[in-house]
Amino acid sequence: MLGLGKKRTSFGKWLDKQEDINQLKLEEATNLSRHTISRLCNDKNYIPKFSTIYKMNRGLKKLKKEVKVENFLKM
Repeated sequence: MLGLGKKRTSFGKWLDKQEDINQLKLEEATNLSRHTISRLCNDKNYIPKFSTIYKMNRGLKKLKKEVKVENFLKM
């Protein structure tokens, strides 16, 4: 959603820069809901459960991304 004026989290900004993945591909790789992925990308106050972080990291690894989602979270 580049250029639409949405406030993005640091994870959302990172995802926007990726040319080979988007929120839909991430949703499929992680088996998380669209709402959860959207909150990770847009809601700076969202604190995900450990199981969500685990699924995100596993999904990012499936997509060949050497990054961990907790690097983007304020915990």
